[in-house]
Amino acid sequence: MPGIPAASAASADEQRKALVTAYLKAFDNGGTGSDGKGVLDYFAEDAQFFFPKWGLAKGKAQIATLFGDLGATVKSATHHFWSFNWIQTGGDVLAVEGTTHGEHRDGPWRVGLPEWGAGRWCGVFEVRDALIHRAFIYLDPDYAGQDTARYPWLDASGR
Repeated sequence: MPGIPAASAASADEQRKALVTAYLKAFDNGGTGSDGKGVLDYFAEDAQFFFPKWGLAKGKAQIATLFGDLGATVKSATHHFWSFNWIQTGGDVLAVEGTTHGEHRDGPWRVGLPEWGAGRWCGVFEVRDALIHRAFIYLDPDYAGQDTARYPWLDASGR
């Protein structure tokens, strides 16, 4: 970041990373952070949140609806924080890719079982003033791996 000492930029990057990590831990914990902070408290009032097959939620009220809809289908989710690969820009935008396991109403998922299945994800976040202003999540929402008939490379044996 021009005009900002490298140490300050690195510190700001770490603060953004810590905020996104705290949000994801709150998500895994049913919507409450270890400090009692609610999952929506990590977001700016006018934040945007994209999730596959749901679309773009604009503002905290729509994000709450998205989380409610997602929560009605996902019984539990655990992010593997040890697997995270962070891409930091020195600016407000950062990305993280990682893995998960959990249980969807259609069945459980775990990264690598099968290899082509659910569990790998990527998120692009914009963080300013200690709040998430934009979160775009990219993953396959077919958590239980049931949508295979449309893909000829997935045969009856799972490949």
